[in-house]
Amino acid sequence: MSRRDPDTMAPVPDGTQSLPAAGPATATAPREWISGIGVLDKASVLLEIVEQAPAPLSELVARSGLSRPTVHRIAVALERLGLLTRDFHGRFALGPRLGSMSVEARYDRLAQASVPVLDDLHTRTGLDARVLRRRGRTQTCVATCAQGGVGPDGAERVPVGTSRPSTAGPVALVLLAWQEPEEIHEGLRGARFTAAHLAQVRRRGWARGSDVMQPGDIAYAVPVRAGGDRVVAALSVSGPPGRMDSIPSRWLGATVFDSAAALTDALRRAHAVPSGRPAGGRAAGGRAVVDAG
Repeated sequence: MSRRDPDTMAPVPDGTQSLPAAGPATATAPREWISGIGVLDKASVLLEIVEQAPAPLSELVARSGLSRPTVHRIAVALERLGLLTRDFHGRFALGPRLGSMSVEARYDRLAQASVPVLDDLHTRTGLDARVLRRRGRTQTCVATCAQGGVGPDGAERVPVGTSRPSTAGPVALVLLAWQEPEEIHEGLRGARFTAAHLAQVRRRGWARGSDVMQPGDIAYAVPVRAGGDRVVAALSVSGPPGRMDSIPSRWLGATVFDSAAALTDALRRAHAVPSGRPAGGRAAGGRAVVDAG
C-alpha cells in the first residue's frame, strides 16, 4: 500500500516510480534518490526533471505525476532557495546554488569518459583529438588524447586547461550553436562569426576551420550531448592542412561522429538518464564550407 503525504493525501513517490522522458518520447528513467520524506522526495523529483533540461510548470506537472498546486508550491520554494531559477522563456532551470555543482560534476565525468574515446579516435585518424567546453566567454580543453598532441620538443601542443576566447573557430561555433537564444545573443557579441554561421552549423551538425587552439592547424568539430540532449562539449580533431586534406571528408566525418556518439552514450550511462538521439548526424559529403577562422 503506498504512503500518502499528510498535507495533500496524495501518494508519495516510491523507488519504483519512473520519470517520463522530455518531449514526446515515452522512455522512462528509474528514480535514484529516495529519502522516505514526502516533501523532500517530491522536490527531488522536480530537480531530476530540471536536471535533464529546463522545463515549464506544465511539464513538471505532467512528468512528475504530482498535482499542479503541489508542483507550483515546491518549485517556487526551491526558486526562493536558489535551487531553481527561471530562464529567458520562464522555464524552471537549475538555480545558482546547484548549477555550478552540477556542471562541475558533469565535466568531471566528461573528462574521465573522454580519454578512451580520444585515444581511439587518434589511433584511427592520426590527428590530435580533444574535448572542449565553454567557460563563460572562453573555450577550454578538458581532455586530450594520450598519444599524439606532442610537439617536436616533446611538450603537449594543447595541454588540458588551455583556454582561448570563444569568439572564433569551429569549436566556438559548435559550443554556441545549440545554446538557448539569450546565450547565443550574448555569445555573438564580439564574435568573428554570425547567427547565420550558427544556423548553418546546426543544419550540418559540424564545423570546420582554423584551429584557434593550435594556430596553423585545421580543426573539425562536432557536438557532444548529455542528459536531455543538451550540447555540453565539442569533440574536435585537428592537424596540419595537408594532413586534413588527405583524409576523405565523408570518412573523417563519420569517424568523428561515431566517437562523439560513443562519448554521449558513456555520459548518459554515467548519469543514468534516458538515451536520446545521437549527437548531430552523419557528416555531409564534400569539403566543408563553414570556415570559422
